Amino acid sequence: MSDHIIASVSGKALPAISSHALYTNGQTTLTNYFIKGDRPAEFWTEERCFITELCNTADAPGGSLAIARVEPGVTTQLHCLAGLTETYIVIEGVGLMEVDGSRFSIAAGDQVVIPPGISQRVTALGESDFRFYCLCSPRFIAERYENLE
Repeated sequence: MSDHIIASVSGKALPAISSHALYTNGQTTLTNYFIKGDRPAEFWTEERCFITELCNTADAPGGSLAIARVEPGVTTQLHCLAGLTETYIVIEGVGLMEVDGSRFSIAAGDQVVIPPGISQRVTALGESDFRFYCLCSPRFIAERYENLE
């Protein structure tokens, strides 16, 4: 264990600990609670939108979180996700959502829950980008994506 000081509490120095050690009641417990992340970079996808992965790691297989950005007038690729539920949480903009053939408008604050294997796509309406969180459970992996076009 390192003897570097990372903080003090009431004048008492706390030792630096690795990202995989947690001290509880004077005992060390090995954990994977902390995952050091790099600043996520936005990237273009063939789905016709930009994605910023915020959390998607095998260390947390129960779910993943990303931000999707769709440019005005663009409709994402019709697709489904096998074996996972995806929830859209709209951050900004207005969109026309299609889920299993049904279409409806969505805007900031709205949520759309898409069950496994159900077709989906969204069109960005208006003059600005349409941005939303993509919360997947379990976590998204590319092998679960099926292009339906």
